[in-house]
Amino acid sequence: MSLVPGDGEQRQAGLQRGARGPAVVALGGGHGLAATLGALRHLSQNLTAVVTVADDGGSSGRLRHELGVLPPGDLRMALSALCDDGEWGLTWRDVLQHRFVSDGPLNNHAVGNLLIVALWELLGNEVAGLDLVGRLLGVHGRVVPMAAVPLEIEAEVHSGESTCTVRGQYNVAVTPGRVERIRLIPEDPPACPEAVEAVRAADWVVLGPGSWYTSVIPHLLVPELAEALHATPARRALTVNLSAQVGETDGMTAADHVRSLHELSPGLRLDVVLADPSAVEDLDDLTEAAAACGAEVLLRQIGVGDGTARHDPLRLAAAYRDAFEGVLGDVDRSRQESAGE
Repeated sequence: MSLVPGDGEQRQAGLQRGARGPAVVALGGGHGLAATLGALRHLSQNLTAVVTVADDGGSSGRLRHELGVLPPGDLRMALSALCDDGEWGLTWRDVLQHRFVSDGPLNNHAVGNLLIVALWELLGNEVAGLDLVGRLLGVHGRVVPMAAVPLEIEAEVHSGESTCTVRGQYNVAVTPGRVERIRLIPEDPPACPEAVEAVRAADWVVLGPGSWYTSVIPHLLVPELAEALHATPARRALTVNLSAQVGETDGMTAADHVRSLHELSPGLRLDVVLADPSAVEDLDDLTEAAAACGAEVLLRQIGVGDGTARHDPLRLAAAYRDAFEGVLGDVDRSRQESAGE
């Protein structure tokens, strides 16, 4: 029996309009995408995670450079976020997330990264390998890469009176200064066909939260994927981060994030910009930036409420439910802030 899913299984693994909840595609990477998926799984099992493939650090970076494969780490995190919440799924999630600690070459390698890369080598098909891991975890949805080849991120970063070119996802994320321009290497990379298909078939597409220039924006730099994001009949939601990221987005307001997206892709229409009141410095400014994209602002408390920049999965799920159902009226800001104290 072949380990590669047949045509029927491949179709079944993709988005199914009207089945098991709305067809939702979430784009991003790392902890931000995991937070989104942890929330969306409360609303639908009809999910597809489209994951960035530019990671060049840690276990993923080592496997990428040694074997020439897509970096598996963000894909592993997305699969773990969608695992079945029974004993079987949670056990295999913990196996995937387990990291070795040693004085040898296995130190800090995640078991899931090794498993995913092994399946890629055995099957010769990245999406089929991810689908098989998904079956092992009993995932509620599907995880696919953003592009069919590993990518590098290169940015122009302005600091003080000088601008420097920074290459590599990790370096872009930690270099102090303001990112003025970003590009992918190779330019015009091929998109993963399953990612494009999922975006075109979606009811909702969700961008963010996450590392802005290294996990969210790159999706708009893959031509076929960007074209699908523009052409899809799906509604589009942008989730604003709970705080600026040290290095990558120092000094950027919530409105600045929305404007940077609009400047990169002025033809991309948004329907909803979701933000936590604690992360909004100037509501009028954010409302104006959202309106330029065709969107309304939805204010909801989506953080954990203890002052740390972490999303609460149930609060975020409730906010997405309001967005999907068109409940866009603002909550009372003072009551929200009091609830978080």
